[in-house]
Amino acid sequence: MSKENAFIVFCMENYKIHKSLTGKEVSELFNKYGVFDYIREFYDVLHTTGYQYINHDIDNYLDSRAAPIR
Repeated sequence: MSKENAFIVFCMENYKIHKSLTGKEVSELFNKYGVFDYIREFYDVLHTTGYQYINHDIDNYLDSRAAPIR
C-alpha cells in the first residue's frame, strides 16, 4: 500500500469517529464530494498535521461544497 493510500485510510477512520459515521457512509461521502482527490492533492501538507486539524479541514472542504454533514 502506498503512503498516500495508507494516509487516506487514516483520514477515513478518524473522520468516521469524528462524525459517528460508518465506513460505508464516509466512503460514499468522500467519493461524492471529491475528498479522496483533495487528500491526495494536499497529502504533502496534510500528513504533517494532526487528526483534529485534518477533520476540521475536511469539514471545511465539505462545507464549501454544501455537503450535508452532521
